[in-house]
Amino acid sequence: MRLIDLRSDTVTLQPQSMRDAMYVAEVGDDVYEDDPTVRQLESLAASVLGKEAAAFVCSGTMGNQLAIMSQTSRGDQIILGANAHIVAHEVGATAVLSGVNFKTVANSSDWIYPDDIVKNTTPDDIHMPRTSLLCLENALANGSVVSLYNMKKCYQTAKQLGLNIHLDGARIFNAAHYLGCDVKEIAQYADSVMFCLSKGLCAPVGSILTGNMSFIKTVKRNRKMIGGGLRQAGYLAACGIIAINDMTERLAEDHQNAQYLALELSKLENIKISLESVQINMVFFDIVKPDFDHSAFDSHLLENGIKSGGYTSDGYRFVTHYGITKEDIDTVITVIKNFL
Repeated sequence: MRLIDLRSDTVTLQPQSMRDAMYVAEVGDDVYEDDPTVRQLESLAASVLGKEAAAFVCSGTMGNQLAIMSQTSRGDQIILGANAHIVAHEVGATAVLSGVNFKTVANSSDWIYPDDIVKNTTPDDIHMPRTSLLCLENALANGSVVSLYNMKKCYQTAKQLGLNIHLDGARIFNAAHYLGCDVKEIAQYADSVMFCLSKGLCAPVGSILTGNMSFIKTVKRNRKMIGGGLRQAGYLAACGIIAINDMTERLAEDHQNAQYLALELSKLENIKISLESVQINMVFFDIVKPDFDHSAFDSHLLENGIKSGGYTSDGYRFVTHYGITKEDIDTVITVIKNFL
């Protein structure tokens, strides 16, 4: 049975072009900075985001943590959303690796606004931790995309307060597609930007952290310290080059499939869904049938070849990605309809 895996775009498999690129990649020792394919990837990524330099890292979590570690001092405070990936899904790494405090902002939209930055930046008082960094996300983990206007206003406010800005842009290319802009237009409102080469861009491993030359020099020293110095990393970097050059434009297909999935779900009885909330490749919905057996529903999906992340307090999340077709979505809708 062919599985339709909607748990996340992290499960995306690679096109043959990436597998072929790995086979023929020219490599060296990246710790000595003589892997030509890694250097090519880092140069390409920096150029695409409009930054001076970039570092190839193992994962988005590593990229975020290196950005924090390289822009703060122990005991500092950083401002970020209460549901941000750094807070909710990075195993408390910020406390362990950087020794900084969270000042979280809890808005129903999960956006951070300029007023939030002002209210949560500490005054120059020896009794208080120094606020040094604002961490933003775009796109957000809830599938929404922050406007360029709000990004700009947050950037201007943070700079007026003497803060640096890090952007967790794991799906920044999805956000750029939704906004109809060049990815540089988002990246300009952050001093450092991390984005994933995996997920919708299909690479098997790796993320990119960008910023100015001095920042990236510090990042690479810290990357080595936490065990992120790789040797013949060019085999993986070769996939990253294809991810940036060839896979960013195809995200439109994932967005269209997500919208189609949401529309078809909205036609089913007892499904609660907001079509307007489907902005990238994530579809959130709930089943509001009285005494509904979510466990039985999850089992029914799996028995019919559909993997989902299961039911949470936020309902269900289905994620479209490379390898998920419109025909797959029709199958999913039929399976759900049969159960309901």
